[in-house]
Amino acid sequence: MSYPLDLEQLALHIKQWGRDLGFQQVGICDTDLRAEEPKLQAWLEKQYHGEMDWMARHGMMRARPHELLPGTLRVISVRMNYLPAKAAFASTLKNPQLGYVSRYALGRDYHKVLRNRLKKLGEMIQAHCGELNFRPFVDSAPVLERPLAAKAGLGWTGKHSLILNREAGSWFFLGELLIDLPLPVDLPQQEQCGRCVACMTICPTGAIVEPYVVDARRCISYLTIELEGAIPEALRPLIGNRIYGCDDCQLICPWNRYGQLTDEPDFSPRAVLHAPQLIDLFQWDEAKFLRVTEGSAIRRIGHLRWLRNVAVALGNAPWSEDNVAALTLRRGEHPLLDEHIDWAIAQQLQKRAAQAIEVQPAQKQRLVRAVEKGLPRDA
Repeated sequence: MSYPLDLEQLALHIKQWGRDLGFQQVGICDTDLRAEEPKLQAWLEKQYHGEMDWMARHGMMRARPHELLPGTLRVISVRMNYLPAKAAFASTLKNPQLGYVSRYALGRDYHKVLRNRLKKLGEMIQAHCGELNFRPFVDSAPVLERPLAAKAGLGWTGKHSLILNREAGSWFFLGELLIDLPLPVDLPQQEQCGRCVACMTICPTGAIVEPYVVDARRCISYLTIELEGAIPEALRPLIGNRIYGCDDCQLICPWNRYGQLTDEPDFSPRAVLHAPQLIDLFQWDEAKFLRVTEGSAIRRIGHLRWLRNVAVALGNAPWSEDNVAALTLRRGEHPLLDEHIDWAIAQQLQKRAAQAIEVQPAQKQRLVRAVEKGLPRDA
């Protein structure tokens, strides 16, 4: 390949084209991730990947982008904001009768949005150069996207393992474009978490086992999205009303005071998912689930796991006869679902019993007052 003479100028063009396509930032790095290989190996050996067998199956290829596209010399890393206006974090999380969906999943599936834009960016570079081999990735291949983003200067790795940016916090998606051009590379940002461990202490399940290391087996995002079987019983009460993913480590992060709202229409929340009643969600049949989640990242977990997650949330909700009735109606549909329904009903009945014990003193006081007034004992 004969390269353009001014690669510095081409890099500037690429960054502007990326911004024109809707990316908030574009960075460039080489493919050398050898420093990440020992960390990845240690993480896999501790089984922190859980049932995500594909992570172990691909092994060190994740740290070797050039093996995915032979001839790759550079990685163009991009980020795109996704935080919607009126995200309603607190009002949804604090209402246990509502279901909380991680805010990245409220709109259209980001994989499709970013991949299409990255493909267009590759085509623009190709048209400029006349010849180019490129390949876009958005969680679609074994690539260590966060170390690449950090190396390309998009931010630094926070203690929750997500990429943080001074101007944008962490409310953004990442994507990569592998190319065979020796473009000039960008400088990494300095890590700026300091002594802060807010994300580690806020995690409901203690999944951030040490700075920068997440045990996926305890992470609510893994439990509600990646895990195909039963959610461990000890972790179910800790999930609360989170039915798809979790944002707690981002919500507590001081850098997210600078989080930027998205202006991407595809990431606008679907009203039916924004602050839904758990009982309503549990009544969806598969046809409605598929219809509502068409084009959404949520669809990938399927109807069964969706109901499993909602059943756990109903078990964590305050006692309600309506909750028990809704749970009971779906018994017998699938053994996996039955296990979580039975647990949820048991949780509900325990709360009813505890509630009865709590009101007894008040009932006694009313009885004493009734007797003193000479009223019937059932007044």
